[in-house]
Amino acid sequence: MPPENTTAAITEGSLADFTRRELIVLQLRERDAAGIIGELSQVLREQDFVPDVLPFYQAALNQELLASSANGFGIALAHARLSGVKRLQFAFGRTTQSVVWGAKGSWPVGLVFLLAVPATDAAAYLHLLSSLAQLSRSREILAELRVAPDAATTLTILRKIKLH
Repeated sequence: MPPENTTAAITEGSLADFTRRELIVLQLRERDAAGIIGELSQVLREQDFVPDVLPFYQAALNQELLASSANGFGIALAHARLSGVKRLQFAFGRTTQSVVWGAKGSWPVGLVFLLAVPATDAAAYLHLLSSLAQLSRSREILAELRVAPDAATTLTILRKIKLH
């Protein structure tokens, strides 16, 4: 787990340093962006990374309405930046079948990262986002994430993406 001051530590480690088993949902129940963001927001709240679900959920959903975080690789990188968030973390979710992320005609998504970002940690957030973008370019790792049998295996896969 990254230290409180993530900006200094973001250049070392891997994506796995910003999540944990309890934040990984390999069978999302929801079937649309709003539902999935709500489901992953609740997971972040249950692990005490988000102080209050509703403001976090609303901020993440508003961000998605402004600009969809889906990309052509089947990934959505949703986020919310709030003052109550103490540590940069993400929840990861996977759908059994791709869902349309946002408006019709948007990219289909099967892998969702929901980032909880402290209001004062923009630099660390941008480094983490850059590393997640690196993940998008690795077809092999994306394929592994799509079939990982459990959260421990998912963490092992995320360790392959080093931070930069």
